[in-house]
Amino acid sequence: MSIDIETERMVPLAQSPKHIPGRPNASTPYRWATVGVRGGIKLETVVVGGKRFTSIEAIGRFIERTTANSPGATAPVPRPTSRQREAAIRQAERELRAAGV
Repeated sequence: MSIDIETERMVPLAQSPKHIPGRPNASTPYRWATVGVRGGIKLETVVVGGKRFTSIEAIGRFIERTTANSPGATAPVPRPTSRQREAAIRQAERELRAAGV
C-alpha cells in the first residue's frame, strides 16, 4: 500500500517519533524508511520539495506489518469495513427470514 496524500494525515518524517509508541530516536524512522526492518519491511514515505513525509496511517500499517512478521506475535485482527458489516447484516436477515424467525 502507498500513502494517499489527499486522505491521510501527513507529518514530516523528522516529527514522526511523536506519533510512534515508545517515542524512538529521530533517526529511527529514517532507518525504517530507507533500510527497513524484519526482512525489508519499510515505513512508507513521500518526498515533497526535498522534504520527506510519512503519515499517521502509514505508521500504523508499518507497525501492523512488523508485528505480523515478529516471531511468536499475532497480527491485529482486521476490522470489517462498514460496507462489509452492512452486507453481513443483510445476509443474516435473509437467513433468518428464510428460517421463519
